[in-house]
Amino acid sequence: MKALVLFSGGVDSTTCLALAVKKYGRENVVALSVSYGQKHVKEIEASQNIASYYQVEHLFLDLSRIFQYSDCSLLSHSSAQIPHHSYADQQKETGDKPVSTYVPFRNGLFLSSAASIALSKDCGVIYYGAHRDDAAGNAYPDCSEDFNRAMGEAIRLGSGDQLHIEAPFVNMSKAEVVRTGLELGVPYELTWSCYEGQDRPCGKCATCIDRAEAFAKNGMEDPALR
Repeated sequence: MKALVLFSGGVDSTTCLALAVKKYGRENVVALSVSYGQKHVKEIEASQNIASYYQVEHLFLDLSRIFQYSDCSLLSHSSAQIPHHSYADQQKETGDKPVSTYVPFRNGLFLSSAASIALSKDCGVIYYGAHRDDAAGNAYPDCSEDFNRAMGEAIRLGSGDQLHIEAPFVNMSKAEVVRTGLELGVPYELTWSCYEGQDRPCGKCATCIDRAEAFAKNGMEDPALR
């Protein structure tokens, strides 16, 4: 079987890629990176470097026009500032609604698009890196177990049972994802998670905070900060 991995170049998707390569072999893995109009290209650059490291086929898809009506703070056309505090603090301000960095139904669109490409590339499974910490408190509702189950069933039915999705971390914390990746020898120094597009991660946005905590819980400093 061949596998398609939704691949941003961050911690979670890179760990997914490593899992897929281990299970199916690099010749049977396709990495799909999606541009959604984000404010910087650091993610895409990271994904290129990591795909080269693993020597897998790497595809690109531009979905930016779909999000042109959104004022999500991650998007290049938005004037909204990216918050520099944790997701938990942000949700206190939003009343447990999705945070300002939630791109509307992004994972739903990514998975639907990936399903079409996966079928065209003779892949039988799609991997993506949703995990419990992102879904917690409804910060990113399209990372939840319920969402994963519903999308999985839709894709299975819509593909005539040819395709299914795997979210291996959907019930795991980010620290557990990192632990899995360390066991697999993932080159985390090549990954990029920060919402800002500077030379180095800002260390202040929510994803930087979560990432640093995940590595700290594994007894180490984030390799991207060395």
